[in-house]
Amino acid sequence: MNRIFVQPKRRKGVRGALALGLSALLIAAGIGGATAAAADYSQSAASLNATQAQFSFTPASPARYVDIHYTGVPGVGQQNVRMTDNGGTWRHTVGSLSAGTVLDYWFTYEKNGPQYDTPHFTYTHGGSGTTVASPTFDPPGGSYPSARSVTLSSATSGATIRYTVDGSTPTASSTVYTGPITVSASSTISAIALKSGSANSPVASASYTIGSTQATCPVQAEVPDFGPNVRIFDPGMSAASIQSRLDADFNAQKDTLSAQFTERRYAHLFKPGVYNGIHDNVGYYTSVAGLGQNPGDVVINGDVTVDAFNESDKGVALQNFWRSAENLAVVPSSGSTRWAVAQAAPFRRMDIRGGLQLYPASYGFASGGYTADTKVSGQAASISQQQWYTRDSSYGSWDGGVWNMVFSGTSGAPANTFPNPPETTLGTTPVSRDVPYLYLDGSGKYRVFLPSLRTNASGPSWANGGTQGSSLPMSQFYVVKAGDTASSINTALSQGCNLFFTPGVYHLNQTLNVTKANTVVLGVGYPTLVPDNGVDAMKVADVDGVRLKGLLFDAGTTNSQSLLTVGQAGSMTNHAANPTTLQDVFFRIGGQIAGKATNSLIVNSRDTIIDHIWAWRADHGNAGTYGWTINTGDTGVVVNGDNVLATGLFVEHYQKYQVIWNGQNGRTIFFQNEIPYDVPDQAGWKSPNGLNGYAAYKVGDNVTTHEAWGLGSYCFFNDNPSVNLYHAFEVPNRSGVRFHNLVTVSLNYKGTITHVINDAGAVTPPDTRPSNLVSYP
Repeated sequence: MNRIFVQPKRRKGVRGALALGLSALLIAAGIGGATAAAADYSQSAASLNATQAQFSFTPASPARYVDIHYTGVPGVGQQNVRMTDNGGTWRHTVGSLSAGTVLDYWFTYEKNGPQYDTPHFTYTHGGSGTTVASPTFDPPGGSYPSARSVTLSSATSGATIRYTVDGSTPTASSTVYTGPITVSASSTISAIALKSGSANSPVASASYTIGSTQATCPVQAEVPDFGPNVRIFDPGMSAASIQSRLDADFNAQKDTLSAQFTERRYAHLFKPGVYNGIHDNVGYYTSVAGLGQNPGDVVINGDVTVDAFNESDKGVALQNFWRSAENLAVVPSSGSTRWAVAQAAPFRRMDIRGGLQLYPASYGFASGGYTADTKVSGQAASISQQQWYTRDSSYGSWDGGVWNMVFSGTSGAPANTFPNPPETTLGTTPVSRDVPYLYLDGSGKYRVFLPSLRTNASGPSWANGGTQGSSLPMSQFYVVKAGDTASSINTALSQGCNLFFTPGVYHLNQTLNVTKANTVVLGVGYPTLVPDNGVDAMKVADVDGVRLKGLLFDAGTTNSQSLLTVGQAGSMTNHAANPTTLQDVFFRIGGQIAGKATNSLIVNSRDTIIDHIWAWRADHGNAGTYGWTINTGDTGVVVNGDNVLATGLFVEHYQKYQVIWNGQNGRTIFFQNEIPYDVPDQAGWKSPNGLNGYAAYKVGDNVTTHEAWGLGSYCFFNDNPSVNLYHAFEVPNRSGVRFHNLVTVSLNYKGTITHVINDAGAVTPPDTRPSNLVSYP
């Protein structure tokens, strides 16, 4: 994102009454519900005739209400319906179905006051009915010092679980699970759940490493030396001394022309307490975070701000990349916090006691952005932001919408009104797990908190008494600092250590190999991994529960096949109970150096959660680091694993397909893309099917089920405005492949996109106006 665009109209409308009405609707749709227990209910789905199916829900104790939520009816978006009580069994009939129609459905129900959300279920009309929920494992797979007793369960009431421990695939004739399994030696448990009248669950597996085969991380310091680039502030320090340090870092990192591609990196970490009169202006490669266990443990009576700071910015925030704020409460001095950012600038676990302004004070352009696990007591306003995604948060109200505003699991979000205004709202987020983060415990020792997995989540994870999860002591983390090499980092990984990357640039002459389940790789201050000599920067094995957060992969000058690969090709192990998560993980090809990488991210492991990434082939930067034949990169993201979920997917400027999705049952909530600016000519830029250009988002020809919401793709063929892209989205024509709320735009009318998806949707109009499509097929 770099160029000058036509100014979007400033929206002045206040949505107070609409937000209040929407809140009631969202509550009815399950906002705020806790995760249900399978013993609380039974549910079923059955065909009534060729076009209708009846869904039934029987709670174990009387319920004041039961709502069903479902998607998949052709031509209809998500439906949220209060079911009808019939003698304690709640029922609802869905029509307009045909043979093969696949519905995704779930329930919200009341129980003694609180409301609860069930897992999602699948019904195929004219097929075998519902699919049993996959077994889950407690504790999850991983490395343990001694034997473990493992409990299996399925969210489907009345399901029978059968399992194996010899590596074979479980079937209906495998051992029946009747009670906890003792795992005394390293092994893998594979399980399947069955129920009469329903389709068998997918196979789930968990691997356990027990005893002497477990690598033990040499004990690290519990109050480690984080190195010179981590600033740790204490409420006992004077406000003047804190402000002096903040200002010095900001002055070094603020300038778009001189600091955007610097190697300086910083983290500002605030110990629990109250800070008065502090104003942290956040520049490039700077992370600001609280060291409390929850956001309210650190309160800043002042400001944490990003704006169009520089004269050279000319009032726009299109290049406010690579900065973050996390785990703080802010009482803004002016009543509102300003966070006017572009890509790779997450705003997580924030408690804003006032308003949130996501646009520059000048009302200039901005191209963000991402918010998660955040509460804003006042109004959140996007105004001149082109697009924005909010997950699992709470707003007092919302104002704004230019092209593509997407919300999932967010109370106070606007109604689902795409394209006028262009708001896409999902009541819940299907699966989410907030980021690992550093905090100080009561004894003054550092730990890393690991939030629990949430299903059908809505609202901040910390809103009702604190985030659920577990924690690890820093004694189990190897702190990566200046002077570390790929060899020293790999040694720590092989010894069973987790990694804590401090701010810096780390050149790698060998691939970093993450091979152990439940490994945490956590970075602060945008630690940057640069592969040298054509190696891949990092590979993650196909194991449970790896968490990567806060890393920037910057391609080296010799081509890498992939910057990050998750799982081996052909991986089939089920990780639904404990998936790998990639969060605030960013990729760059060019800009800093003349980088080259065929692919930036390849995901082979099933059930992976991709939660906020920006994969960017540079369209600007240091001289000699960008250009069609200089910073080469085919594809940003390749997904081969099944059941992968992307929440906040930003991919820009790659030379072929931006995203290739080959896995089954994939889902994306929010996609932002720009096609490459620098295509030299049409003849050399045609996809294998002979059409003009390469789609931004291609779903593989063999995929039968895929769904996505809130997707935007923009062209700006600045080097040759005669270039055309035939369509931005290319997908198989199957009922199970469904897209909702898509937009294409020709920025400054530099080139055109003929169709939105396949042959549907109109050509991009002039004057930087969008071409919208509400649903496909």
